[in-house]
Amino acid sequence: MRTIVAMPGDGIGKVVLPEAIRVLEAAGFKANYVHGDIGWDFWIKEGNALPKRTLDLLEEHKIGLFGAITSKPKDDAVRELAAELKDKGYVYFSPIVGMRQHFNLDICTRPCKSFEGNPLNFIRKNGKGGFEEPLVDAVIFRQNTEGMYGGIEWTNPPKIVRDALETHPKMKGFAHVKSEDMAISTRIVSRQATERIIRAAFEYAKTFGYKNVTVCEKPNVLRETSGMFLKIGRQVGKEYPDISLWDTNIDAQMMWLTKNPEDYGVLVSENMFGDIVSDGFAGLIGGLGFACSANIGDTVAVFEPTHGSAPKYENLNPSIVNPIAMILSACMMLDHIGEIEKSNRIRKAIGEVVLEGKVKTYDMMKIRGGAQAISRGANTTQQLTDAIISKL
Repeated sequence: MRTIVAMPGDGIGKVVLPEAIRVLEAAGFKANYVHGDIGWDFWIKEGNALPKRTLDLLEEHKIGLFGAITSKPKDDAVRELAAELKDKGYVYFSPIVGMRQHFNLDICTRPCKSFEGNPLNFIRKNGKGGFEEPLVDAVIFRQNTEGMYGGIEWTNPPKIVRDALETHPKMKGFAHVKSEDMAISTRIVSRQATERIIRAAFEYAKTFGYKNVTVCEKPNVLRETSGMFLKIGRQVGKEYPDISLWDTNIDAQMMWLTKNPEDYGVLVSENMFGDIVSDGFAGLIGGLGFACSANIGDTVAVFEPTHGSAPKYENLNPSIVNPIAMILSACMMLDHIGEIEKSNRIRKAIGEVVLEGKVKTYDMMKIRGGAQAISRGANTTQQLTDAIISKL
């Protein structure tokens, strides 16, 4: 029997992960679930939001289901650290980013596909006085370990860094800025990792019948990093003559999302731009309550919803949050390990519940969250899960 490392994390991660496991079990997927410590509590108590014991579990079992994480700015993180750990050199770093880099989970896949009947789906005027609801079926491939989220940054850069940067003529514009008044974040992309994510995007398009792959970057300004992305995209694209290669600038792409989202199939971007464009597409299919993702490396894979931890909703009783993104992330896990029939059954069940429209969490009702949501007719987290299980 397979063992899955279950990492609820923070906030509503502790709410939605058990619901996903309930659905997996109802679909007939049998596994052992071992708990993995991760999140803000472990930063406060141990100075490490991603303890080595959790990395060891993932190293052993290879598959992880992850809920949500709380991340805060540097000064807030230091302020909340346990008193006995302060001033001892502990530095907060996002545990999910750390996990991706530790296991080189460099291929992030974020499918954004609308469910028929979802009241949150994107609609637009059709030019005839009415409205139309385009089918959104986009899959974003996000390079997961490099780029702007690589973590190579400084406030008050050391002299050796400042001296190196000043070999570039553009640094003349910052010559008057003292190092102590300067913060620097790098954007580094490598040829090998870029080719790997672009090739993965084309292979996915080929396997699942998508007609185009879009490189979504900003090469007209970021001439080196985005330029490398586009150049490699064009090289790899020649190997797939039946798939059109498009390229868009990230800012223009966000505008086109609400003009012609149905035209896009597979998109591929660097880390930060992939994060942005995938959230944009998620907004067209119902928001982050429907947005799932996979983080895949050579040996380890971790599956997670793309929403945050929403700590204000963690302790509401009854719970009100939408578990579908977490359940869809579990479906991606099933796909990864070859349990395609079970994942398809679960997706079909979700689609039937959404189309039927009888059971809806507060976000699907377009009302404000909080304790009053239930009294206004919203269903609980568990009721939505129960409805999905009933369709199985």
